[in-house]
Amino acid sequence: MSAKRPLEGLRVLDLCVVWAGTYATCILADMGAEVIKLENVHVFAPMTRGGRARPPKAIMTGSMAWGTGYPNNEPGPRAWNYCPTFVQLYRNKKSVTIDLTSEQGQALLRPLIEQTDVFVENNAAGTAEKLGVDYDSLRAIKPDIIVLRAPGYGLSGPYRDARTLGAHLESVTGHTLLRGYADRDPSQTSAIFAGDHMAGSQAAFAIMAALRHRRRTGEGQLIEMAQAEAATPMVAQAYMQQAFTGVAPETVGNRSIYGFAPHNLYPCRSPGSAEDGGDRWIAITVTSDAEWRALRGEMGDPEWARTADLDAAEGRLARQDEIDQHIGAWTRDQDDYDLFHSLQRVGVAAAPVLEASRVFDDPHVQARELNAPQMLPDGLGPYLFNNPPYKFPATPLTHERPPVAMGQDNEYVYTQLIGLSQEEYQAIVDAGDAGMDFDADIP
Repeated sequence: MSAKRPLEGLRVLDLCVVWAGTYATCILADMGAEVIKLENVHVFAPMTRGGRARPPKAIMTGSMAWGTGYPNNEPGPRAWNYCPTFVQLYRNKKSVTIDLTSEQGQALLRPLIEQTDVFVENNAAGTAEKLGVDYDSLRAIKPDIIVLRAPGYGLSGPYRDARTLGAHLESVTGHTLLRGYADRDPSQTSAIFAGDHMAGSQAAFAIMAALRHRRRTGEGQLIEMAQAEAATPMVAQAYMQQAFTGVAPETVGNRSIYGFAPHNLYPCRSPGSAEDGGDRWIAITVTSDAEWRALRGEMGDPEWARTADLDAAEGRLARQDEIDQHIGAWTRDQDDYDLFHSLQRVGVAAAPVLEASRVFDDPHVQARELNAPQMLPDGLGPYLFNNPPYKFPATPLTHERPPVAMGQDNEYVYTQLIGLSQEEYQAIVDAGDAGMDFDADIP
């Protein structure tokens, strides 16, 4: 039998929404902590268990797969248990439904807090205070508790009350502008949500640092981590350029911020168009004059590439548009994987740009066991999901538990942790506060 996982024996209460906080608690759960998700059958948090509690089948196709990619394009009887924005982040967790807006819910929470090591929330500023789960309230119950709060823009300042998702974080911090294209307006840049994962991973690290501090001193603490501050390091070089030179960096698209050239994405032989995900592209990066000579050789040493000024990085930077046109004409009729391997063999960094459905079959991804099959509630599956992002030889991290159904652990939490009798627990179920379904009037 393997040794215990690093955080076994610790209990974490998760009052998180959407991705940033839920990714942090996912990491903690992967490492062995007992993470209990606090949910409320009377309140639906958008984008946490999906965009809607009961989405119509009509939106199952034609929308973003990460939001509406339900199994077999069917929302099912409990769609909130199957949405991709939920299932990817709720492995290895437990779920209890408890109404924190009621006096009874607040009373029931107290004995649970007494047995909790870490409390995590990333709601809008002011939400925790309204629910009575701010740091001072929790510390009054459990003096050494560690509380991490991760609102979008912090608990003070001019942006304090702004609601935010990952796309907003990236716009405010400048990421949306910098990763666009020079000939496109920033509003045309597609939204990505890397800021959520940056915030989540840093939150998990901060919690583990706080646990180490508590082990040494016996002290709990409040960690305030604005998600925008956590996302800022994605473009740290741009802030440094502005600070040291007074010149704002320009949008460079897929070109290098370090002065390498050529450095771009180039079209390959495609079975379809971008509309149906059939287009194919390859990333090629030249970081030295020797690599440029190797690329020339693979291209057949064409006459256009032999001019003396292209032998040095400065010359290639000055003629990037022309070089990109020539390389694109050369790559256009080639298979992306064949070209990837031939360039790698001669020492030129290259890789195919994979549309999401192709990632699972990539030999590199498979060799590193980045994904594993797991079941969804109600026996749906198996489907491939991300494995925990770390490999610990002595304490392997796996899918100990599939994505948790809402309220799946109600009886365990109410009777074993809170200490209610079966009759008392059943009364809460009968009152409609402890269940596995959202209220019928929630769309």
